[in-house]
Amino acid sequence: MEFTQALLRFFQNGGPFMYPIALVLVIGLAMVVERWIFLSRAKTANRRAYQQVLPMLQKRNYQGVMQLARESKAPMGRIAAAGIGTLQYAKRDENIALAIEEGILEAVPRLEKRTSYLATLANIATLLGLLGTIMGLIAAFTAVASADPSEKASMLSTSISVAMNTTAFGLISAIPLLLFYSMLQNKTNEIIDSLQMAGVKYLNLLTMGRAQAAEQKAARN
Repeated sequence: MEFTQALLRFFQNGGPFMYPIALVLVIGLAMVVERWIFLSRAKTANRRAYQQVLPMLQKRNYQGVMQLARESKAPMGRIAAAGIGTLQYAKRDENIALAIEEGILEAVPRLEKRTSYLATLANIATLLGLLGTIMGLIAAFTAVASADPSEKASMLSTSISVAMNTTAFGLISAIPLLLFYSMLQNKTNEIIDSLQMAGVKYLNLLTMGRAQAAEQKAARN
């Protein structure tokens, strides 16, 4: 209870710039929650799709992979489907590799969406805190200039204390946002690395499958 009252007092004493900083913090935290949920679901869906696609490719069940890609929203399935679609008419393995790479590149923007805004919001919170402090100090010195000499020291110390609250709140908002930004970046990079690893495996299986099919065809002839 005392902590809540102290926090409320701290906020009220910070001046008008506390409100835009609080708004930036709320927007940033909402973005963190949305991105974390999205990336967690994407990671789980990709892992599940990879575990289903890999055995199908090993058995050259390309129709099953295409069906899975149509039913699933996971990029893992769409990447394999892109490679299979190119396999049907491409004569060179490089074309298959390019199709798989294109599928990976299409998935990356959705994974990185809005994450970069967190760093911007952290900077905005810091700058708003500094701006609030500067404006508070200007107001403090202006008020002290016309005050009674016996009250100047007390008024100045109180005004500076109030102005510093804005800087403190700006840093309190910016530091967690930067931390969450780093965490989301790492989580995103893990998913992208897994897509690239899967793309290499898919390419190897598709080219090996085509070579085996060619050998079997030649043996029959």
